[in-house]
Amino acid sequence: MSSIISDILNIRYPILQGGMAWISDATLAAAVSNAGALGIIAGGNAPAAVVGEEIRKAKKLTDKPFGVNIMLISPHADDIARLVIDENVKVVTTGAGNPSKYIKAWTEAGITVIPVVPSVGLAKMAQRSGAAAVIAEGGEAGGHVGEITTMALVPQVCDAVDIPVIAAGGIADGRGVAAAFMLGAKGVQIGTRFLVAKECGIHQNYKDKVIKAKDIDTIATGKRLGHPVRSIKTAFSRGLFAKEYDSAISNEELESLGAGSLKLAVVDGDNENGCFLAGQIAGLVKKEESAKEIIDDLIAGTKAVLGKVSEEFVQKGQG
Repeated sequence: MSSIISDILNIRYPILQGGMAWISDATLAAAVSNAGALGIIAGGNAPAAVVGEEIRKAKKLTDKPFGVNIMLISPHADDIARLVIDENVKVVTTGAGNPSKYIKAWTEAGITVIPVVPSVGLAKMAQRSGAAAVIAEGGEAGGHVGEITTMALVPQVCDAVDIPVIAAGGIADGRGVAAAFMLGAKGVQIGTRFLVAKECGIHQNYKDKVIKAKDIDTIATGKRLGHPVRSIKTAFSRGLFAKEYDSAISNEELESLGAGSLKLAVVDGDNENGCFLAGQIAGLVKKEESAKEIIDDLIAGTKAVLGKVSEEFVQKGQG
């Protein structure tokens, strides 16, 4: 199963692993790339020196293409933007901002640039700036999210731009991948399911929360601050959500309440104070598997769904 995205990125399957801060490291990215998809190292808020170490580690773990995700609101974004050129990274995805000021330098260095966009307007801007493709991410996703759902966003972005569109948000199995293709996408980006990859180094408490999650077990906080984040419902996330409606708390105080909470979840598995990022599709993620097993299941599931749909249409047509 391949598409124009497979050709652009020189990978076997048109599947990207999401760049999840504190989570998507060299070990996970290399495992995904070795399985035929595109692994992505997340820059997050890490300094360039830390990201550079992960890039060099990934090069030792795989000879396949992998990418780096740059969170543009990071104070280290400028440094990492230069780092990916110096380290000859093949693919850069971006999030939480507008990457236009970097794209020319990246493309001149031979980097394939694929911004994550939450709207048609930003997709058009990315195309004008020289992006090779865009990732249209719906609000079902974990982490930083927009308002529009994947089902509504993807076809509108596909109609608005000429470059390939990759769908993200609420995709965790072959049904989701097939649906994305039907909406016009040429590939998918998946984050939440890779949280339970055996190569994902998050705390076991984090993995257990994802595996036990139901369809209604996530919440989006931070809308008041202008950058909402979706995570699993906990006492911490519910409390943070409630405080957004407390006028006695300033935006600065609200921002500080969430500082460091992702690290507490990822590294310490802190059930009381951690922020466990996950998408609404967590209810479909039921067991820990290797990255290869996840990707193989996604491909087999997609083929089965598309084959069944095709067969049903043929049968009805003949009838």
